Amino acid sequence: MTTVLTSTFWNLFDPFRLLGPIFDKELRVSSRRRRNYTLRLIYVILLTIFVTIVWLSVVKSEGSSAYQKSRMALAGKTIITTIVTFQFFATQIIAVIMLSTSISDEIYHRTLGLLMTTPIGSFQIVMGKLFSKLLQIILLLAISLPMLAIVRIFGGVPWNYVLSSLCITLTAVIFAGSLSLFFSINNRRAYVVIIKTVVTLGVLYFFIPIITGVLLRPRWLYAPVFGNPIVTFPLMIAFLHVNPFGAISVNTATMMSSYSPRTMMILAITPTGSAYFYWYLHCLLMLGASALLVAVSVKVVRKVALRQAVGQVDSVSNQTYDKRSKKRSRRSGEQQGLIRQVTGSPVLWRELRAPMIQGGEGRNSIIGLAVAIIALLITYGVCEDYLDESFTQTGYVMMFTVIGAVFTMVLSSTSITSEKEMRSWPILLATSMDDWHILMGKAVGVFRRCLPIWLLMAGHVFLFICMKYIHPIAILHVPVFAVGLIVFLTCAGLYFSARLKRTTSAVIASFGLALFLWIILPAVLGLVSVFTRDYNTVRELVSANPAAQLVVLMDGAGGSFNARTDISKLNFEWPDNSLRKIWPTTGLLLIYMLIYTAAGVIFAWRAKCRFRHNVF
Repeated sequence: MTTVLTSTFWNLFDPFRLLGPIFDKELRVSSRRRRNYTLRLIYVILLTIFVTIVWLSVVKSEGSSAYQKSRMALAGKTIITTIVTFQFFATQIIAVIMLSTSISDEIYHRTLGLLMTTPIGSFQIVMGKLFSKLLQIILLLAISLPMLAIVRIFGGVPWNYVLSSLCITLTAVIFAGSLSLFFSINNRRAYVVIIKTVVTLGVLYFFIPIITGVLLRPRWLYAPVFGNPIVTFPLMIAFLHVNPFGAISVNTATMMSSYSPRTMMILAITPTGSAYFYWYLHCLLMLGASALLVAVSVKVVRKVALRQAVGQVDSVSNQTYDKRSKKRSRRSGEQQGLIRQVTGSPVLWRELRAPMIQGGEGRNSIIGLAVAIIALLITYGVCEDYLDESFTQTGYVMMFTVIGAVFTMVLSSTSITSEKEMRSWPILLATSMDDWHILMGKAVGVFRRCLPIWLLMAGHVFLFICMKYIHPIAILHVPVFAVGLIVFLTCAGLYFSARLKRTTSAVIASFGLALFLWIILPAVLGLVSVFTRDYNTVRELVSANPAAQLVVLMDGAGGSFNARTDISKLNFEWPDNSLRKIWPTTGLLLIYMLIYTAAGVIFAWRAKCRFRHNVF
């Protein structure tokens, strides 16, 4: 009897039985993929670089041994918080990218319908796909555990912080991965899934809390308790418990506050107020939200799989696309079977007539653009008292630049790999078109899809120039800055898309290039310059960094004071003091634009050379 009960209990709660054979199959395939091992190697290298930089910046080589030992506790805290922050951001990005094609691969390879003819259920399909990818990310988190355990010996960091941070990171990864999996059901393109997931997370984690906080702060979010402004009202407490970024910030600030209260959040949460945040409650809420997303995904996957099993349209998005195509065909008076004439380059013709975002043409594109503009206007109304400050204008233009750069990298790095995954790339190469025509068509298509973001930035600059909050010189500086960045990111993405076979690998490579050039390399050289006392190279790298350029430009031209200043008196805070006037600044921008454009042309040439390598 005991044996029977034990066997029944084990069969009901066996994790492998719940996950099904899909999980086992994905694990076997993942263990044979070289890119998973490459990803772990790159993760370890980046983590080591960040830890080394933090270690050398905190524990100076000068001073007595007693002084250095006194800094060990501070070094331990700083290093552990660096590791926690690094893996918090990196693992969520990896989860979104890895799960962007988890269900769409099965749908568009027409294997999902076949799976429904087996004893495998839709629950096992979704859970197997989700946890097979999450296991790879859990391995990345496990890589950092030995380093966390060793550094903790320095003192000052309780095990509770290490455990809570890992749990917060893991639940955030599960939610981001579940959301990416949900969007992958009805979206064929990986870049569409990545963009939708990033935008959704940005709205949930940043836009809604910030707007609500600014609007309701005086009455609902703060109250004095024992003379300290701490969080006591349910609204902000609720935001902290459902926002991983707020949770990890409060958790880290509470741990660091024992020796440096200035490092705490701007919300002024004191050690007394930290009792209002419970990390385990946050983890339970995030797991509940992930479970809800998984349940909806299971339901949708079952419908799509049954539809495919009986030979109907692959997905809801394709049905909608077909209906709109038929309506558009009838509206234009085209006869059935009539082929539209192609003029000029076929690739360029196709890219210009493709929707801005795949699956989001027509009314959905207009609605999405209208919602984005309304949200932008809401932020203008909320920040009305600060719009005449240079830091506000810098923040807005930086936001547009980051979003535009992300769109450009994602769209360019998936433009050719999507053709390879759909098996249409060999057919395209078999035509009489020249490789340069194909490359230019893809580049123009990427620019066209990214154009709305860059136009929003141009509209913002033009609007506040008219309001005299930005100096008119920005009409010259901002386009020069944007052209070099767009050309470089587009051509680099096309190279990785031609060089690699999988969308995930190409997107990671594009982000890795930007991370290396504009974050890791300056940080490493800055560390080396501390010992060599040679800061010229670091100054040049800082001046070439797009983020630094944008800060310098908007800090010099933004704000009502600068907007009314004579053009000859504008001052731009470059690392080199001889370049702070208007015309040296313009010349420097043109030089960097030419450098980025030339580097982009080299990437484009190498992409063209890779077109006919490893085609199949």
